[in-house]
Amino acid sequence: MPPLLIGMVIVGFGTSAPEIVVSAISASQGNPGIALGNAYGSNITNIALILGVTALISPIAVHSQVLRKELPILTVVTALAAWQIWAGEITRLDAVVLLVVFSGLMAWTIWQGLRIKEDALGSEMEQDLDVRVMPIRRAVFWLVVGLVVLVVSSRILVWGAVEIAHGLGVSDLIIGLTIVAVGTSLPELASSIIATRKGEHDIALGNILGSNLFNTLAVVGITGMIHPMSVGPEIFNRDILIMTALTLLLFVFGYGFRGPGRINRIEGSILLVCYLGYTAYLLTTILT
Repeated sequence: MPPLLIGMVIVGFGTSAPEIVVSAISASQGNPGIALGNAYGSNITNIALILGVTALISPIAVHSQVLRKELPILTVVTALAAWQIWAGEITRLDAVVLLVVFSGLMAWTIWQGLRIKEDALGSEMEQDLDVRVMPIRRAVFWLVVGLVVLVVSSRILVWGAVEIAHGLGVSDLIIGLTIVAVGTSLPELASSIIATRKGEHDIALGNILGSNLFNTLAVVGITGMIHPMSVGPEIFNRDILIMTALTLLLFVFGYGFRGPGRINRIEGSILLVCYLGYTAYLLTTILT
C-alpha cells in the first residue's frame, strides 16, 4: 500500500476508531446525546485544542496538495452537517446520506492515493514507516490487542459518562461534548504533537482532517442508523455554529491561497482561546 494512502486512510481511521466505537455503543444503549456530542465535540477539540496546542509547539506548514484539497472538502461536509442539524433531527435517511458521502470520499481518497506518486504527506509517511518497522505477526497481534482494549475501554467510558451525567444532573450531550470528546481525541493529540516535533507537519494536519471527516460522516452516520434522534436547537445554535466557524478558520489559516499554507503560533493561540472560551461556556451551563 502506498505511504500516501496509508497516511490518508489508515491513520485517519485509526485515530477516529475511539469516536466510532464509543458513539456506536452509546447509540445502541439509548444514549444518542453522548454519541452526537462525542462526534461534534471531537471535531471542535481537534481543531481548537489539538491544532492550537500543536501550532504553539511548532508552526504547522502545509505542503501537501492532497491536504489542501481536503480542507475545502471538510468545509463542505461541515455545511452538510449543519443543514441536517438545522432540520431538527437525524433520521435514518440523513444517516444514509452521510454514509454514502463518506463512501464516495473514501473511494476518491483511495484513487488519489494510488494515482499521485509524489506528495509531501506521502514522503513524511514513508519516513515514519521506515522508522517503525514491525514484523507482520507482531503487527497483527497488537492490532487484535488494540481492538479488544478499544472496545472494553469504550464501554467503560460510556458507562462512566452516563453515570457522571446522571450524578451531575446534566444532559448526555454536554458530557459527550466535554469529557467524552476530549477522551476520544487523545490519540489525535498524541500523534499530532509527536509528528510536529519530528517536523512531519502534514501528518499532524492530516490526522485532524481525516479524523474530522470520519467523525462528521461515519460516526454520525452510524449513530443515526442505530438510533435516529431529534436534535435540540441548542446543538445548532451553539455547537454546530462553533464547529463551522472553527472549520472556516482552519480553511483560511491552512489553505495557503498564495503558496503553502501555514498555521503559525498566533493562529494557534486564536484556536486555543476559542476552545477555552467554548469549554468555559459549556461549564457555565453545567453549574447553572
